[in-house]
Amino acid sequence: MQLQQLTYFLGVAKTRHFTQAAEALGVAQPSLSKQIRALETELGAPLFSRARGNITLTAAGEALLPLADRILADLDTARLEVQELAGLRRGRVRLGATPSLCSGLLADTLCRFHDAYPGIGLEVEEGGSRDLVRDLTRGALDLALVILPLADDTPLVTSPILRENLVVASRVGDDSLPNRSHLRITDLRDRPLVMFRRGYDLREATLAACRQAGFEPHFAVEGGEMDAVLRFVEVGLGIAVVPSMVLAGRPGLRGTPLALDGGRGAPALYRTVALAHRKDVIPTHAAIAFRATLENFLLEAAAAGSLSPGIESLVEF
Repeated sequence: MQLQQLTYFLGVAKTRHFTQAAEALGVAQPSLSKQIRALETELGAPLFSRARGNITLTAAGEALLPLADRILADLDTARLEVQELAGLRRGRVRLGATPSLCSGLLADTLCRFHDAYPGIGLEVEEGGSRDLVRDLTRGALDLALVILPLADDTPLVTSPILRENLVVASRVGDDSLPNRSHLRITDLRDRPLVMFRRGYDLREATLAACRQAGFEPHFAVEGGEMDAVLRFVEVGLGIAVVPSMVLAGRPGLRGTPLALDGGRGAPALYRTVALAHRKDVIPTHAAIAFRATLENFLLEAAAAGSLSPGIESLVEF
C-alpha cells in the first residue's frame, strides 16, 4: 500500500467523483483510476461502488476512510515536527474550538501567539464539542478546546483550563421572566426556548437540567449555531441558556445567572472547558507553545481580575 494510493482514495471518497478528484490532485484521471484499482487489488476488496456513474463507498471503503485520513494526517504532523527541529520559525497549529470560545477567549490568545511566533500558521476549526472530539481523534486537529466530561473510552488527554457559568439570555426589556438577580431551572418551564442544533453540549446540558427538574422544555425554534441562537433571542423568539462570555458586545441581550436555590448560591449550570490532544501522538513544538500561551494568558487575566464575570481559571501556577 502506497501513500499516494491513500491520497487518491481520499480524494475520490471526498468528492465522490473520479474526474473531480483527479483535477483537485493535479493528476490524470487514468493514472488515478489505475492506482485505485491497484489498491483494491492489494486489499482484496472493492472500495467504491460505480453503479451507473454514481460513486459511493463500499463497506470496505467505509472501513478504510478514517484509517487513511488518520495515516495521512499523522504523516503531515511528523513532517512538520521534523521541520520544527530548527526552532519555532515554521510550523502549524490546527486548533478546534466551540463558537463561543472562538469569539471570546480564543481571539486574544491567537493574537498573542501570532505576535510571538509569526512564522507558525494557525488553522482554526469551529464546531460543537462532540464534532471537535471526533476530528481530534481522527487526526484532523492538533489541539481542541472541548467541554468535559468526555466518554470514558476517549483516546484523548484533557487538561481543564476554565469553568464558566451558564446564564439565561433574554432580550432587554423582556418582562416574561421573574425580576430576580438569579433564576431557577424551574423558571424555564413553559417559556419558549431557542435551542441549539443536535450535537451541541449546551443543548444536552439544558435538556438534562430541565428533565431533572421534572419538565420537558418548550422549543420556540431549534437547530441554530451560537450566532443564530443569540440573534433569535434578540428579535424576541424566546430565551436561551448560553455561556456567559458570549453576551459581551451584545447590548440588546441580558444574562441572568441560574442558581440551585434561586439565590446567590452555587450555579445550577456551568461548563468545564479543557484543552485536549490525542494520547498516542506527542504534541508538536508549535502545539506545546500554543498551550503555554493560552495558559499564561489565563493566569495573567485571573491575576489581574480581567476575566469575564462567571469565568474561573483552572490553570495552576
